[in-house]
Amino acid sequence: MIKYEKFELSNGLKVIFHQDKSTPIACINILYNVGARDENPEQTGFAHLFEHLMFGGSINIPSFDEPLQRVGGENNAFTTNDITNYYLTLPAENLETGFWLESDRMLSLAFSDKSLEVQRSVVIEEFKQRYLNQPYGDVWLLLRPMAYKVHPYKWDTIGKEIAHIENAKMDDVKNFFQNFYCPNNAIMVVAGNVELEEVKRLSEKWFSPIPKGPDNKRALPVEPAQTEARSLQVERDVPVDAIYKAYHMCSRHDKEYYAVDLISDILSRGNSSRLHNALIKNKKLFGDLHAYVMGDFDKGLFVVSGKLSQGVSMEEADKAIDEELQKMKSEQVTVDELQKVKNKMEAAHVFGEIEVLNKATNLAIAELLGDADMINKEVEKYLAVTAEQIQEQANAIFRAENCSTLYYNAKK
Repeated sequence: MIKYEKFELSNGLKVIFHQDKSTPIACINILYNVGARDENPEQTGFAHLFEHLMFGGSINIPSFDEPLQRVGGENNAFTTNDITNYYLTLPAENLETGFWLESDRMLSLAFSDKSLEVQRSVVIEEFKQRYLNQPYGDVWLLLRPMAYKVHPYKWDTIGKEIAHIENAKMDDVKNFFQNFYCPNNAIMVVAGNVELEEVKRLSEKWFSPIPKGPDNKRALPVEPAQTEARSLQVERDVPVDAIYKAYHMCSRHDKEYYAVDLISDILSRGNSSRLHNALIKNKKLFGDLHAYVMGDFDKGLFVVSGKLSQGVSMEEADKAIDEELQKMKSEQVTVDELQKVKNKMEAAHVFGEIEVLNKATNLAIAELLGDADMINKEVEKYLAVTAEQIQEQANAIFRAENCSTLYYNAKK
């Protein structure tokens, strides 16, 4: 059970406090309710560009990292299609340094031409290295627009194309910042060896002077149900053939999510999972094979992806995956098999809550999803899943017309 307290500042910043006296560390996690799905389709990659710009210094602090490192702290961030999350850890006695740094960049990020040019070139280089010049790097640039036709999940966090970042104008960048990087669009979690009164005092001192931003009401287009199988064949300079199958599924908000997540565990969590046993160990059709949910806040994807063993045809690999998925539909999972994945999930959950940073991030995400207390109820929801619900979701999801398949062929 993770105990926490919540309060809100007059400018709309939600603050969650969690005390953990077992560590000398304090953590500040600021989650901004903005991701790649909030971008203009003609200007994609902005949320990710900001992940870089936010470390380029603010008006009063030219280098974000330097003062933090001086007090023994470190920081990082990540962007998804749904959120942008910034976090730092530092010795608890230096907590105020963290408040000073985070509040200054929320209030007054330094929009210099130099910073924009530096970070722009960093992001362009990342686009080339990770997505265009790395084996299998462009998979999501191909799979997303095939699976999604109207919802903004159809582009990856890096953006649709390099040109969008190359052509980003200072005014566009400033507008994006002013819309989304404001206190009423953020959740701050302060966790670790900290006291509630001190966190309240520092929150008021450093964050309450920051003015409220606009109220962002999302009105994203809803992806229509997929009614026909989609596929794409590509040939790339990669070591082995690979296959990617993406099925539409429910969102992270839906009660069915827990059953679907457990299906991915039954199929591919660990060496005793179904796909590993049947298609890697016994039939030797794949070198690796995974099933996973994307965990998207809007209706998301269930993905099965694998690299084929030498000499195995795409048809054979595709058929073998399909047979395993059909078994999930036609036969109920046994009590033992279901209990085994529930036990693994529970152990992973407990283990994951040891780190104070994990707790801080998970509290912020739970709050954004509707209620921080979800963090304490998740395990129960997984444990309550029945074999009937597993079968029901397998039948709802694993349909040919609900699938987009990418056949990723190695150049012969």
